[in-house]
Amino acid sequence: MSHHVDFELPLNASEEEVTPSPVRMGSARSTYSAPAAAGEFGIINKASAWRKIRRGRKQSILNRRGWSNYDPLSYRQLRQGSTFTTDSSAATEETGLLRKTSSAESDQALLGAATPWEGLVEMFIENKINYLFVFIPFAVWSHKAHWSDGSIFILNFLAMVPLASMLGVFTEELAAHTNDVIGGLINATFGNAVELVVAIQALFAGDFRVVQASLIGSVFSNLLLVLGMCFLFGGIEHKEQEFIAQGVVASISLLGFSGVALLLPEFFDDAGDDSQDVTATISRLAALLLIILYGLLLWFQLKTHVHLFQGDDDTLAMIPYSWALTGLVVITAIVTILSEFLVASIDGFCTEFNLGRSFVGLIILPVVGNAVEHISAVSVAMKNKMDLALGVALGSSVQIALFVLPVTVVVGWFTGREMTMKFPPFEVALYLMSVIIVSMCLSNARSNWLEGSLLVSLYVLIAVGIYFEKDLE
Repeated sequence: MSHHVDFELPLNASEEEVTPSPVRMGSARSTYSAPAAAGEFGIINKASAWRKIRRGRKQSILNRRGWSNYDPLSYRQLRQGSTFTTDSSAATEETGLLRKTSSAESDQALLGAATPWEGLVEMFIENKINYLFVFIPFAVWSHKAHWSDGSIFILNFLAMVPLASMLGVFTEELAAHTNDVIGGLINATFGNAVELVVAIQALFAGDFRVVQASLIGSVFSNLLLVLGMCFLFGGIEHKEQEFIAQGVVASISLLGFSGVALLLPEFFDDAGDDSQDVTATISRLAALLLIILYGLLLWFQLKTHVHLFQGDDDTLAMIPYSWALTGLVVITAIVTILSEFLVASIDGFCTEFNLGRSFVGLIILPVVGNAVEHISAVSVAMKNKMDLALGVALGSSVQIALFVLPVTVVVGWFTGREMTMKFPPFEVALYLMSVIIVSMCLSNARSNWLEGSLLVSLYVLIAVGIYFEKDLE
């Protein structure tokens, strides 16, 4: 007996929009999944996923405010008495020809035009977590007034959460004014800027343990906690969710490669008096290879196989280019200052609250740079957009493992600081085991709440183990 599965394809639908209809076979419910559309690879970097999420948020703002034809550049041109449009009747993307309207048309359009300032305000108020900006002056004053290290750490921690959020927003706004290649490079460079700034501040302070713990902790946070929460809450809303496997396999493979790079220095711990030099050499070579591999990943996405990642164009900018660039520079400068205060107060915070420095690095610090992205990933997972959620969780893990971590090693190399990739052995073991377990959960290209609870439980178990590591420090 054979079963036939039918699903309709609307005449105006693209291959990516095909959604097969489930059919019932007796009392059992069976779902047929059409193969991925030709040229569809899935999202293997956070930049692509974050851009799609931001695009949806921008569209919701435009719909809510009634800004159907919003353009941050046209308002300035309207104020000058004329505007230019790239209407298809007067211009094409290939020619770049522009049509100039009359002053009367401009005056009429100016009456209902939204200003870039309104767009900037909407960017700030769209996320309630940005209310934490009120802690910035208290964070600065706590350091200047020499408050307790515990107070300085908590206030700077709270102040940096919204800064990390807006840093991502301004990065995406800047990328929206460029083409796919430049935009991808901007997102790849600044996508985890907060983690990189905090790590480099700790590196310059000579606190190599905090550097290592904060970076591997960010990977644990994205790979287990974020991905697990996506599976858990997405599985509660939808019994089973599907995603494209190719990009996921590539991400897991890259994380596995980084795990090997972390494992190699462990074999040279007892190599005699030259063990430190050997470890440093291996770490630096491994860091260079990881950075090269990350560059190859970008080349794959943005150049040789760009057709596999189509769909990142037509991104609307909410503010002008100069505003986005200024915002990115200002936010980065503030993050640099506050991260210095944060890193300087870690030892006193650990003493005051009886916490180990490893626990602060692996569990607490990753929240600073990832809180908003974590919430966004879970939100899109609950809307059955699991590919976007995976793009954020796995893409961020790949970016930290292949770019941020090796960059700190290279910076330490050129600044005369012995930053290596020799992590505590049990952390490397946990890293490799986490990659293996996640790969098993992703092997069938489907997810459910049980797998989510497994990943979250694993993260909690690791957190408990790291908490008691303070007794070994």
